[in-house]
Amino acid sequence: MTPTEFVRQVRAALEPHRDPAQAEPMARYMKNRFPFLGLKRPQLGPLVKPLLARSKGHDEAWLHAAAQGLWELPEREFQYAAVAVLHANRKTLSGHSLELLEALLRAKPWWDSVDALTSSVVGPLVARIPELGPEMDRWSRHPDFWVRRSAILHQLGYKGQTDAERLFRYCLENAPDEEFFIRKAIGWALRQYAYADPERVYAFVEANRARLSPLSVREALKHRKGGK
Repeated sequence: MTPTEFVRQVRAALEPHRDPAQAEPMARYMKNRFPFLGLKRPQLGPLVKPLLARSKGHDEAWLHAAAQGLWELPEREFQYAAVAVLHANRKTLSGHSLELLEALLRAKPWWDSVDALTSSVVGPLVARIPELGPEMDRWSRHPDFWVRRSAILHQLGYKGQTDAERLFRYCLENAPDEEFFIRKAIGWALRQYAYADPERVYAFVEANRARLSPLSVREALKHRKGGK
C-alpha cells in the first residue's frame, strides 16, 4: 500500500461520518481557522484505530509521506489522524524526522496541532534520541514562535528525567517574547516540572520574577499553595 492509498483509506473512513452540526461549533472554537468534519475525539478515535494497524510495518519515508498527505487535507481531523499515525509508529522515526516535524508544526499551526505533535511525537523522539538536544536548542531560538513553543514544551512528559537546565534556559530565552502562546507555554512547562521537583521550579521562578511575565509566573505557580 502506498502512502497515497493510505490517505485515501483514511478519507474513506472519516468522511461518511461528517456532521455539519458539530463541525460549525468545532471550527468556531478554533477561531474558524480550519474546517472540520465534525468528529469529536470519542468518535474519531475508534474510526482511526483500525487505520493505525494498516500504517504499521512501513519505513520512515512512507510515514513521512502519509503524514504529509493527511496534513494537506482541509479538515482538521485529518491533521489529528496524521499525529496519531506518527505516534503509533514513533519508534520507527529517527532524528531525520525532526525536519518533517518542524514543517508540520509550521503548516496550519494552532495550539491543538502544535501541542499534539509535541507531546505525542517530538517529546518521545528526543527522549529516545538525546543527541537531538542541540536541535531543540535551535528550535528554542527559531523565528516561528510555534516551533519555539514546541521546544519549550517537548519535555512535558519527562517528569524526573527532565533536563532542568535546558528547560530553564529555554524559558529565559523566550521570556522577553510578548506572544501569549509563548508565555503560557513557559508557565505550563514549569508547572509540569514542578510535579517532579517543586522546590527547584519555585526557586527558579523567584530568582527570575523580573524576567518572567506575570502570566508565566501565575501558570508556573498555579498548584503551589497560595499560587504566588
